[in-house]
Amino acid sequence: MLLARTRLLVATLWAGSLWAVGYLAAPTLFATLNDRVLAGTIAGSLFTSQAWLSIACAVVMLLLLWATKPGTEGIFAGPAVNMAAKARRTLLIIVLVMLACTLVSHFGLQPMMASLRAAAGPGGVMADAAKNEFGILHGISSTIYLIQSLLAAWLVVKQ
Repeated sequence: MLLARTRLLVATLWAGSLWAVGYLAAPTLFATLNDRVLAGTIAGSLFTSQAWLSIACAVVMLLLLWATKPGTEGIFAGPAVNMAAKARRTLLIIVLVMLACTLVSHFGLQPMMASLRAAAGPGGVMADAAKNEFGILHGISSTIYLIQSLLAAWLVVKQ
């Protein structure tokens, strides 16, 4: 019972942080600040923090799922920790795909976007020839984030 509640807490933290940063904080920055370069810099910082929180939540979720192996007592609690093999496998897949989304975005796409921003200088990428390439990378990143956000909802519901 304690492991199930802890999994729900971690899944809710993960999902809520994704939604708060991606769909509340970042859009508010761009809607509020006149300086889009500054808004992008702050949003980038928020997404970096979000990526590290996602990695931590994924590791904790994987450990909690490992501790609830089907047909065993688990390592943290008694027999009530048992979980149907299919449900556990589904949760593992969701967590692993969400982790992959984070790793691809944070360690793959974000460095490429950062290098475009750095090369563009103080005017930002929207005033530079790299605008199209940045837009494509941003679109891919946004799509991955949307997929991760939807998976997060599924993760919470499956708990």
